[in-house]
Amino acid sequence: MKLGVVLSTHAASFDAVAFKGDLEVNVAKIAGWGYDGVELAIRDPRLVDAGELQRVVGGHGMAVPAIGTGQAWGEEKLSFTSDNAAVREAAIERIKSHIPLAARLDAVIIVGLIRGITPPGQTHERSMEYLVEAIRECAAAAAGTGVRFALEPLNRYETDLVHTVAEGLDLVERIGADNFGLLLDTFHMNIEEPVIDDSIRACGDRIFHFHVADSNRWYPGAGHLDFRAILGTLAATGYQGFISGEFKPLPDADAAAQRSIAYLRRL
Repeated sequence: MKLGVVLSTHAASFDAVAFKGDLEVNVAKIAGWGYDGVELAIRDPRLVDAGELQRVVGGHGMAVPAIGTGQAWGEEKLSFTSDNAAVREAAIERIKSHIPLAARLDAVIIVGLIRGITPPGQTHERSMEYLVEAIRECAAAAAGTGVRFALEPLNRYETDLVHTVAEGLDLVERIGADNFGLLLDTFHMNIEEPVIDDSIRACGDRIFHFHVADSNRWYPGAGHLDFRAILGTLAATGYQGFISGEFKPLPDADAAAQRSIAYLRRL
């Protein structure tokens, strides 16, 4: 398994993205600490130069394992489950617009908070219907490109839609597409999963990407999660992808990233 960390290509309000802004400077630092890749948080692929991204990241011998899309919700409130059809369509088109870049970078497209939350007056069942419709459309648009989508179960304080691995696997069954799976995140799992190791085992080969942060959303090793057991269980599933750090920039971004990789490499 390879180690990465999340990097936003632009300024962002999401505080669990440690690195934001100057791409060249941040990538150079991250590569220098020994990381194998950077997960890129990209609100809108029209705002980035794909060739420049490849030059900068590839120039440091790193990969881009995944593209995070949550800023489209955080900054623009685009949502698969909005009660406004125009907003839902804009969200779908935004995710579909990531497909060419993801294919070029060989990256998974993450479906996080762009799923949205159930608006007042709309039933949870209706929201799930909208979510299924949206993901099916995106998955179909990526057919034949090699691009995969990974939905991240999120904790109950961030959304009312898909909190657990079990709920995520139910959604995978409803979607019925080979290019749709899950992204597991240890911070969210610590809140929602009764036994993290059991949930990882249950997910098996539907794990398309993996996020690490400790129980307090600091870097791994700063809280109480048993990462030796967690990563051992993940390895036992046959997972060979990236372990991607998505944690708060505490005590600061550089220290968090350096302490994370030092801790994880020891394990």
